[in-house]
Amino acid sequence: MKRILIANRGEIALRIIRACRDAGYHSIAIASDADRSALPAREADECHVLPGNSPRETYLNQDAVLAIAARAHADAVHPGYGFLSENESFAAAVEAAGLTWIGPSPDSIARLGDKVAARDIARGAGAPLLPSWEGAEITAAKALEFVRANGLPVIIKAQNGGGGRGMRIVRAEDEIEAQIAAAQREAGLAFGRSECFIERYIENARHIETQCLADTHGKIIVVSTRDCTLQRRHQKLVEEAPAPFLSATQTAQLEQASIAILRSAGYRGAATCEFLLTPEGDFYFLEVNTRIQVEHPVTEEVTGMDLIRAMFHIAEGGHLADAPPVRGHAIEFRINAEDPWADFKPSPGRLTQMQLPMGPGIRLDFGYLAGDSVPPYYDSMMGKLIVSGSDRQQALERARRAFAEFRVEGVTTIIPFHAAILARPEFTGTDQADFTVHTRWIDTNIQRLADETRAAEAARAPQVEDMPGLAADEPSVREAPRAQYRAGVKAPLSGMIIELCVGEGDSVSEGDVVAIMEAMKMEQPVYAEASGKVAAIIIARGSFVEMDADIMGLD
Repeated sequence: MKRILIANRGEIALRIIRACRDAGYHSIAIASDADRSALPAREADECHVLPGNSPRETYLNQDAVLAIAARAHADAVHPGYGFLSENESFAAAVEAAGLTWIGPSPDSIARLGDKVAARDIARGAGAPLLPSWEGAEITAAKALEFVRANGLPVIIKAQNGGGGRGMRIVRAEDEIEAQIAAAQREAGLAFGRSECFIERYIENARHIETQCLADTHGKIIVVSTRDCTLQRRHQKLVEEAPAPFLSATQTAQLEQASIAILRSAGYRGAATCEFLLTPEGDFYFLEVNTRIQVEHPVTEEVTGMDLIRAMFHIAEGGHLADAPPVRGHAIEFRINAEDPWADFKPSPGRLTQMQLPMGPGIRLDFGYLAGDSVPPYYDSMMGKLIVSGSDRQQALERARRAFAEFRVEGVTTIIPFHAAILARPEFTGTDQADFTVHTRWIDTNIQRLADETRAAEAARAPQVEDMPGLAADEPSVREAPRAQYRAGVKAPLSGMIIELCVGEGDSVSEGDVVAIMEAMKMEQPVYAEASGKVAAIIIARGSFVEMDADIMGLD
């Protein structure tokens, strides 16, 4: 390999560009119109533009990506994570074009990327599994039958894909039909396939995973364990390595199960095996991610390995050495352009200023710098802050210092959320009894975190009467002019209208969901702010709209 095309964007594209530079490879970036001046496009040895902005016409457009690979004389493709990284047809097309695919074989992607097929492999390898229904097509009736046999709660999951998309928890029988439809719709949008299955849901579980590597000569190693329990809407926000508060026996069980699963699949490349850990200490297999993970830097920080370069080495037929020892502790915090106190609403825009933390134990993997714009078409993650220390407590101390220094202006980020997390004993506990977070902990505690943060900010802020030039009863923001209708429904953010839930002439009540938007790979319901009758649908389904644009008018 000499010329590597990076079929991705953002921070992971830049991460691979840097690995190429270290290893002496020529890096070839691709960029949508929105990304043509982004940091990866500027840093790559060369960059080619994919016309358009939507993922389907750019980063998911296999023909366009392969055409650039041919035009740029690439001899290898690294897919990063997301987009086409777990698409077996793209992997096969890359190999058919005579290029090296820096990842697992198309057959392994197909077998392990399909969660139902992966469960069959795990079952054959002796890994523990939760009860599930895995038929050809899930229906409300079949799901109800499963619920009555196995109890509630259950979780509907997309059969293909990951990243927390296409998942819905069902806690009551009358929710089944709506939650299946929502999971199928989101899976279809995110992965192009809407197939789902149903599984028993475990309350108060931790999410534990293993970072694995497998070469083409039959050697498989587990590089480290990770804990990815802190999630919102099934999407990870905080990850750490090694997974804290596991016994040597539990770690050995995870490693043995992971190696057995990957060996059964004839795997090569980087993989992550994911498991649930129950409060009683039992493990259950979830899935295998057939790609590099967002959270791979924490494993790198505690082992000294460069996992991207390890993928290069495997793709070139190299032999893996034994797994290095794990030393110290590392924690990764995803920095998303979202408002954590407004239901994590995406917040695209221009980064007017950034003050980045520095000092011992700090690593920043970012896809943006001050002056860059975070577009509304893709994932909301701007980058990651990774802190490391000699042990978990030192890593936490350094994380608090880092967030005290971290400033971003121009877009709203979840930096205040992370600072709030670092003040909670449920996460910062020093032993297993104190460490009580679980995969739904954020979703169930977000209001408390918001209230505590706002109270602390209010205590620090100057009072209105102390501010010169502003009377206490004078509004600081003027009312917006009224629309041509009595109470128009506006887009709460920039994104695509994926569902119109009402039609012209329908009556709606305040708080009704009238449309569903998709922005930065997240679904966002649009609520009626007043009661009335739909006088006009202004924006068609499938249209992209800017924030505050009129969607419909009410009379």
